[in-house]
Amino acid sequence: MEILVNIKQLGKRKSKINQQQFHIENKPDTVADLIRECVSTCVKEYNDRFEKGDNPQPLSQQQIDDMSEIGKIAFGINYGEKKADRDKAIEDALLAYEDGLFRIFIGEEDAGDKDSKVNIEEGTEVTFIRLVMLAGRMW
Repeated sequence: MEILVNIKQLGKRKSKINQQQFHIENKPDTVADLIRECVSTCVKEYNDRFEKGDNPQPLSQQQIDDMSEIGKIAFGINYGEKKADRDKAIEDALLAYEDGLFRIFIGEEDAGDKDSKVNIEEGTEVTFIRLVMLAGRMW
């Protein structure tokens, strides 16, 4: 199943958001299922890149400029020696959602808590918003 995921480009000062097609294997029934499916897809893609050991392509000047605005220029290479653990990644993502570190919107509606029912169809627009704590005390 293909869904549309909204992604803000790193380093862009203007709010430029791109939609990208994102493949998930199974139709999710709840927010937790949606998180599991998305994390599983990302871990699989990450581990596939790790196994291939692809040589990175040269960065364009635009990519360098974008990355320099956020303070880190990188090729996206995994310099570690471990593949990602799918189950641990799912557990961490669910905990982060419960802790309020990110929100999910389906269309323009907040997805709700992790046990909320969702209606995801082919081409549904999904937005993940990472919430960042401001400087100061945690609580």
